[in-house]
Order: sequence, then structure tokens, then C-alpha cells
Amino acid sequence: MSGILIIPSIDILNGKTVRVVQGIPEVGSKNYGDDPVEMALIWRAENAKMLHIVDFDFSHEHSQKNLDVIREICSSVIIPVEFGGGIKTFDDAEKVFDAGVFRLVIGSLSLDSAEKFKEMIKTFGPERISAAIDVIDNEVVVHGRHDKTGISPIEHAKRLVDLGAERLIITDVKRNGMLAGPNIGLTKQIAEAAKVKVTHSGGISGYKDLAKLLQYSKTGIDSVIIGRAFYENKFPCQKIWRLAEKGLFN
Repeated sequence: MSGILIIPSIDILNGKTVRVVQGIPEVGSKNYGDDPVEMALIWRAENAKMLHIVDFDFSHEHSQKNLDVIREICSSVIIPVEFGGGIKTFDDAEKVFDAGVFRLVIGSLSLDSAEKFKEMIKTFGPERISAAIDVIDNEVVVHGRHDKTGISPIEHAKRLVDLGAERLIITDVKRNGMLAGPNIGLTKQIAEAAKVKVTHSGGISGYKDLAKLLQYSKTGIDSVIIGRAFYENKFPCQKIWRLAEKGLFN
């Protein structure tokens, strides 16, 4: 769709591709194949211009066991890869960048240590750092979406921009992975208040949702992350593409 970059999501848990309900592994996950690298190649073959990867082992256990998988994905596709997964230190950031990742997604760190977040943006550049805002009932949540902060998403967005952020990723956690429709109103409000580039995440269930989101591209929403709707063929063309590509990567 013209005007908004569509970014397929690959969630990795124990080296496998999963879709995690509401972004919380304990709530439930569904395995979509053993090989995240093959999934990345499929999305690239389906004309993806960028990939969004979430490493739940890194995020919840601070385990780096999937770094080799991340490295292989980055070397296998010729498009930028965005990585989210509990980045806490400069060492974390450097290891992920060394694996070939183009952009990091920083969430909890921006609240746990504002100065460190600010320094990361200065060190690596604002184009290589996205700030994630995860929201439940109009309240920012952190630490794997388990801890409430009492902070409104608009207040937090303005604070992130003051710290140097030039891109925000907005997720309504209750819509994430549910195919229940996107909370476009939330993303639009934040985009208009923060006046920076914004990526919408969560709730996209098909083409009609994308068409609705496209109406607000002039507010600063320039991209959207889609997961489950792609994996479950909620877009008309996908089944044809999958049949045509069967066995291509074997």
C-alpha cells in the first residue's frame, strides 16, 4: 500500500518462529515453523522491504542464544532488520549491531535509565534506535509488558522525543496478536502529539485495517508491523504466493 511501509514480524523463542499472544509468552504462543531464517526468506520473497524481529529469550531471560539465528537472518536477506528484545546495556546493543541488525527497538531502558537511552541515541544515531511504547488501558507498561508505570503514552512519547528519539513504535498490548482490529486512535494521538515518525503495531487483521491506517499516514504514521495476520494468510494474495513458493527454500 502506498504511503505506509509494511513490516513483517518474526518472533523468536528457543530458536523457533512463534506468534506470542499479546507479546507475553506466558499467555500463550503458537509455533509457525522451526526456522526463522526460512521465514525471513519467505517474507523477502513476498517483497518485504524490512523485517521486525523480537527475541523473547533475550527479552525475558537476557539470553543471547539466538544471536547466531539473528546473524544468519541478517546475512540472508538484503533488507534492513529491526531488533527488539530487552536491550539493557551498550554491550547488548553492540552485540546485536555486530550481528548485522540495522535498528534496535528500545523499550524499558528508556524508563529505567533515561540517560543511558539518550546516550545510545547519541552514540548510534537516532535512525538506528526506535523507542517502543507498549500500552495497556492507556498506561505505559514495561519489563516484558508485566509492569505498569502509571504514565500516559502521550506523556511518555513527548519525553522520549525530548531525549532524542525520532521514531516511536506504538503497541496496544491487548490488540497484539489478537486479530481484533488495530487501535488506530491511540497511534494517531501519539503521532500528532510527538510529531515524529511512528510505526503502528498490533491488531491488524487484514486489508481493511491497512486501508484505515493508511488514511492517517499524514499524521506521521509511516509504517506498520504485522505478524499473525500474515502467518495465517489473512491477506488475499498470500495463499497464492505460498503455493507458488512451496519447496523454494528446501
